[in-house]
Amino acid sequence: MRNFIITVNGTKYEVGVEEVGESASAASVATAATAAPAAPAAKPAASGKGQKVTSPFPGLIKKLYVEDGASVKKDQPILVLEAMKMDNDITAPCDGTVTFNVQKGANVESDAVLAFIG
Repeated sequence: MRNFIITVNGTKYEVGVEEVGESASAASVATAATAAPAAPAAKPAASGKGQKVTSPFPGLIKKLYVEDGASVKKDQPILVLEAMKMDNDITAPCDGTVTFNVQKGANVESDAVLAFIG
């Protein structure tokens, strides 16, 4: 099964396509009318200054504790990363101003840059 995001009339949908045998010419596709809207993707990597905050594992950005541009202290929670139905607080590695590289609802991979603290 391969997943794709398609846009129909400005609305994004996530669909799955399954191959049927090696010489298959038809594929099973979820219809746009019944497909759930796709979750927001992570922002492209910003060329931020400061210390990177990276994702320790793949997951879903569930909550941002602080606003973009807020001052944070070392070890202060800055966001919640959900993985395997568990909420994990991601903390600031140092004092500074946070610049997020993701938004709530984004799915991220391991080692993705979540924010910069500078």
